Amino acid sequence: MDWWNYGGITRDVTLAQVPNTYIEDYLVQLDKKDKTKISGWIKLNSDTANQSVSITIPELKIKKSIITDAKGMAYFEIKTNPVLWTPEKPKLYDLTIDKAHESIADKIGFRTIETKGKEILLNGKKVFLRGISIHEEAPFRSGRAWSREDAVTLLSWAKELGCNYVRLAHYPHNENMVKEAEKMGLMIWSEVPVYWTISWTNPDTYANAERQLHDMIYRDKNRCGIVIWSIANETPHGDDRDIFLSKLAKYARTQDNSRLISMAMEVTKSPNNVNTLHDNMNEYVDIVSFNQYLGWYRGTNESCKDMQWVIPYNKPVIISEFGGEALQGLHGDKTQRWNEEYQEELYVQNTQMFNRIEGLAGVSPWILVDFRSPRRQLPNIQDFFNRKGLISDQGIKKKAFYVMKDWYAQKEVEYK
Repeated sequence: MDWWNYGGITRDVTLAQVPNTYIEDYLVQLDKKDKTKISGWIKLNSDTANQSVSITIPELKIKKSIITDAKGMAYFEIKTNPVLWTPEKPKLYDLTIDKAHESIADKIGFRTIETKGKEILLNGKKVFLRGISIHEEAPFRSGRAWSREDAVTLLSWAKELGCNYVRLAHYPHNENMVKEAEKMGLMIWSEVPVYWTISWTNPDTYANAERQLHDMIYRDKNRCGIVIWSIANETPHGDDRDIFLSKLAKYARTQDNSRLISMAMEVTKSPNNVNTLHDNMNEYVDIVSFNQYLGWYRGTNESCKDMQWVIPYNKPVIISEFGGEALQGLHGDKTQRWNEEYQEELYVQNTQMFNRIEGLAGVSPWILVDFRSPRRQLPNIQDFFNRKGLISDQGIKKKAFYVMKDWYAQKEVEYK
């Protein structure tokens, strides 16, 4: 892997005392087809009928009691008119789910997310995803980002960059991260670690991936900030891979049909500076996303000016990764790799190139902060850190940060 796999207990552990029959799960969402209706269900831990449960949202003057069926399920539809969650106004409502001797509190936002042709629509309005990729790495110290404070630090940097969206790679992040992003008005791409080359034909491998996808959706289905479930990253083409990933995409839709499906693909290199995206998974995703590292792993910064992009699908496009490494504080000529000026120029040339890509609906550069990686061993430069961060591991912004910030400011004006 290209990130540090910290061991031990890296997240909060909570013990909950519950009655023999308790509220196991619930779903509360804005109806996909009717913005004046909230619908969902409450599920008990056992097949217990005729139990009274209730949902209360005081600000919307909602208090509804419902009765469980023979499977311990209680379904509801409520007519209302909530203020919709947006990055500009991330409205969340206090909500409680109750039954005898038990009460669960949550904060729920309501919004719609869909695609139309090459556009992404949030609450029916065209939106450009101004993003950044983030690893679950603690700022200023080694180790996992686990606390609310860690999440606020990382996400505040994303907000300062001008983001309305974060790509949480390459695994489901801590619940603190998801909840704080939602509070701060950041849309979220959440991903399972189907990463690079795995054993595509092994049934146990598929079962593992499906279980992780299930658990990600199970935990976060009520988080309105999450708009994209991602099922893979940089997987090489092949029949076995296509079978594996198509099954995974279909499974994701059985678990949640209210969000968009995507995955980070790779571009097929073509002659004459033409880059063509061809991936059989195009028919299974809502958004066509791909990683490209022009100016770093191939080509030069100058070659961005001549590149053409062919994406033959009538779907929105997200560039899920791009970037290059720079050691913070190392300066020199913009043609010299590893210094801040080279990375700055890479961002200048890439963002200018992005303006020519038809259907581009978002980007999430790689990456917000330098992070530890056992694969990155260049002495006195990497020292076991991936240095593609726009911010150093000590929280110091590199010159490329401000290139991206300016470009996002332009995009924000364009999409008002």
